[in-house]
Amino acid sequence: MRGYGFTDYFEKHVLRKRPYLQKEWCIAICERPIKMEKQEHNRFRFWGRVEELDNRILRVVTLDDKKTIHNAFPDRRFKP
Repeated sequence: MRGYGFTDYFEKHVLRKRPYLQKEWCIAICERPIKMEKQEHNRFRFWGRVEELDNRILRVVTLDDKKTIHNAFPDRRFKP
């Protein structure tokens, strides 16, 4: 998938807790985010809109390489 990977946490916990998420959405958000910022503990946050989720904003958290996806969830508090 274009050089992207997923942590064990994402595979075992995030997808189990949020089975509606698709890995392709997370990758697309990382490649074309509405907003991106550095987070504590050497992680990055990416936000993007997902049409298939009624145009809701999804936050994707990666490790410091910006290619290993660690978490993803709808972000109701997103401020551009």
